[in-house]
Amino acid sequence: MPGNPCEHCVGMCCRYIALPIDTPVERADFDDLRWYLLHEGVAIFVEDGDWYIHFTAPCRHLRPDFRCAIYRRRPRICRQYAADACDYHSGDYGWEQHFTCPEHLDAYVREFVAPRRARGRGRAAGRRTARPRRPARLHACRRAAEARLAAGKTDVRGTPLPVLGVVR
Repeated sequence: MPGNPCEHCVGMCCRYIALPIDTPVERADFDDLRWYLLHEGVAIFVEDGDWYIHFTAPCRHLRPDFRCAIYRRRPRICRQYAADACDYHSGDYGWEQHFTCPEHLDAYVREFVAPRRARGRGRAAGRRTARPRRPARLHACRRAAEARLAAGKTDVRGTPLPVLGVVR
């Protein structure tokens, strides 16, 4: 990408913290994740099979012009952050799943986790089970989020997703 990728920066990478978490296996694990999602500014996403918890928490050193007030003394994590992985111009987060409210997680468990376990128990007993069907209607907040995503203007939390044009 020609020019300075930070030229149009809006500090998106400085507005959240994402940490890896254990992959949920049991119903109690999903209930713990549901508890996280009951809190404001918390989301959970799955990327490349790994689960992460996302906290909306702006850095206290992000200036109003989106520059770092401690750039020369910034932490190692900030120093290692590569411009090619920048949230501003990468456009696609590559999430396999993105949960922003408990209802999203509940739907995921109903649609994907519970039916798989039921199929597994059915085979163990020598029975065939019906293939799970997706619900005809998605939860209202999920439908609204998908509409915003389809427009390509925001992520599911309403955060603007500016994408730099590609010069060819």
